[in-house]
Amino acid sequence: MVDARGLSCPLPVVMVQKEVNKNNPNELDVQVDAMVCVENVTRFAHSQGYEVTVEEQDGEYTMHLKK
Repeated sequence: MVDARGLSCPLPVVMVQKEVNKNNPNELDVQVDAMVCVENVTRFAHSQGYEVTVEEQDGEYTMHLKK
């Protein structure tokens, strides 16, 4: 789980990139609180071969990345 709530881009993308490079997970959950972060993390995730689903609740987004 990467909790990037309260952080502005590019920090959420950098955090996800570090986790992917370090552990190469098949699945990863990411929490953010801005749509621009959802878009940027999604773009990065797709470039790494992940499918992305997003759930929104009260302005917070949980992204599920899966290879």
